[in-house]
Amino acid sequence: MTTVHRTCPLCEAVCGLTLTLDDSGHVTSVKGDKDDPFSKGFICPKGASLGRLDEDPDRLRAPLVRDGDQWREVTWEAAFDTVARAFAAVRDRRSVAVYLGNPAAHTMAGALYGAPLIRALGTRNVYSASTADQMPKHVASGLMFGHPLRIPVPDLDRTGYLLMLGANPLESNGSLCTAPDFPGRLKAIRRRGGKVVVVDPRRTRTAALADEHVFVRPGADAYLLFGLVHTLFAEGLTTVSCEVKGLEEVRGAARPFTPEVVARRTGVPEETVVRLARELAAAPSAAVYARIGTCTQEFGTLAQWLVDVLNTLTGNLDRPGGAMFPMAATEAPGSRRPYTTGRWRSRVRGLPEANGELPVATLADEIETPGEGQVRFLVTVAGNPVLSAPNGARLDRAFERLDFMVSVDPYLNETTRHANVILPPPRVLQSGHYDFALLGFAVRNYARYSPPILPLGGRPSEGEILARLAMIASGLEGDLDAFVIDQTLQKAGVELELDGETGAERRLDMMLRLGPYELSLAKLRENPHGLDLGPLEPRLPGILRTASGRVELAPAQLLEDVERLKERLEQAPPEMVLIGRRHLRSNNSWMHNVSTLVGGSNTCTLQINPADVARLGLDGQAVVTSAVGRLTVTLEPTETIMRGVVSLPHGWGHAGSAQAVAAGHPGVSANTLTDDAAIDVPSGNAVFNGVPVTVEAP
Repeated sequence: MTTVHRTCPLCEAVCGLTLTLDDSGHVTSVKGDKDDPFSKGFICPKGASLGRLDEDPDRLRAPLVRDGDQWREVTWEAAFDTVARAFAAVRDRRSVAVYLGNPAAHTMAGALYGAPLIRALGTRNVYSASTADQMPKHVASGLMFGHPLRIPVPDLDRTGYLLMLGANPLESNGSLCTAPDFPGRLKAIRRRGGKVVVVDPRRTRTAALADEHVFVRPGADAYLLFGLVHTLFAEGLTTVSCEVKGLEEVRGAARPFTPEVVARRTGVPEETVVRLARELAAAPSAAVYARIGTCTQEFGTLAQWLVDVLNTLTGNLDRPGGAMFPMAATEAPGSRRPYTTGRWRSRVRGLPEANGELPVATLADEIETPGEGQVRFLVTVAGNPVLSAPNGARLDRAFERLDFMVSVDPYLNETTRHANVILPPPRVLQSGHYDFALLGFAVRNYARYSPPILPLGGRPSEGEILARLAMIASGLEGDLDAFVIDQTLQKAGVELELDGETGAERRLDMMLRLGPYELSLAKLRENPHGLDLGPLEPRLPGILRTASGRVELAPAQLLEDVERLKERLEQAPPEMVLIGRRHLRSNNSWMHNVSTLVGGSNTCTLQINPADVARLGLDGQAVVTSAVGRLTVTLEPTETIMRGVVSLPHGWGHAGSAQAVAAGHPGVSANTLTDDAAIDVPSGNAVFNGVPVTVEAP
């Protein structure tokens, strides 16, 4: 038996794991790493199942090439040759598109080789899971602080008051807020005399743990937040402790959103709106945190903006116990160019770019609509947009029209079945791991590297796969890693002898040594349980990249969107709306093929209030219809959901799947019902919460 330590790569909590392997490399035990200074032994069911996921018999071991309806295994060279021939036939780079899925954010390869691949493809048709998840937060942070990754996180370990909206970290383990053992951290707030308030259309597990749960109508979070802002101004409760621009503009924008007005739109009583504002202002330290439920709605960017407006107005931005900016070990100086969006627009719907991406909600338009620049060639990396993107059924049909598609993915799934070539990355335990993205959102500064545990056995790493695709697309030859290292060191004006057995490790070593702590790969190898780099520290104004050098409290394009919000004030909300939900033993569509992670509470049912069941005359099943689709779903009546709201979990719909366990627990895809015409205007993010539906008996 061999005992090894590594970071769990299955969600955003970055928990440390202790694994036991036998002589054949089979994982016999997975436990929490008690010596990890950040996670301290915490583990969830996903992490405990890492061995089974890694050894999944349905995981592809060799490249696949499709011949008609049949698949055949080929050598790596044959697979790359097939891709090279297809790319050589591309005459217009505008016809090429790339989609990056959620798991790419959990791998070194995705972080290091995604951008070079995009540049090599030479296209502006870039799509990712970000516009189905978090783009509103990036846009709001970019406009307020000058950089889309300068995202303040709640200082959970020191705060005295936490207001959470649209977040369920007891199921998701946290998001854009890297915090292993999120449940324990919430309990600790209460133990030290603090208060936790959860605002959500469902009484989630997180809401049940909190001191208070407030029901809110789906899609109405921006109204509620504006009601809090209005109250702070009206009662003279603002305490701004940093340099800001636009304070009076925010005051003016909030004026129409009185507690009485927003109560009608949100379903939150007027007195509750006022009380929450007063509690935020009075708390010795407080943080407002909002996540995917508030991002994936019609006014997602306004909601995310108002979260940090509240943190600023209460004096809690960039202070211990408030909302603070982490400092990752690989953080690089941000660009001095002010952040902007809309540098280009999509061909068909004219939707603006954000963070170098176009909304995934318009990918089907770009494939289906003839004309110059029609997408004919698609590269997908670690993504399953047929299940994760809005109106997935339409996207499924659109993929059939492509001339060529290549997918870097471990599975033959609902999306990759359309590919001509599938290039499977190696197993998790064959790959090194460092969380470049997630440690930038950590509630305590921390670093940890996990070297590969098992040998590659002659096959390429995921980084080598992506680098080879980039070289094919660019028509160049050579060492991509060496090129990136040379360019980076020249820009930094330094010379370094770098450590590492692979190009990815040498690049990590370089980033650590150029980073704010001047660490190294060797230092992380000497500390296999991770390094505690200390609590979050105030960082303003040094990290701001705004033109004014101050926090931009009232960005012009967000004030413009406030007018759209005001127009909706007097509109009656739909009679019934659909929202999503998270499961502790699931992470999007790619973890439904492990028997220990399906079944039990992790099922695809339609949660609905019993009063709605009685009112609509339902029994057992219901037909749910939206503007774009129709589903028959098994009901789960529960008092934990508001009347007029139904909930389906995300990522299901595996009927006919090549993955045996997933096919045995297929469920239905909620994105059969979500409308790709509905987006959050400033960010282009898809709308998955507050989707108007009708529910009736079969």
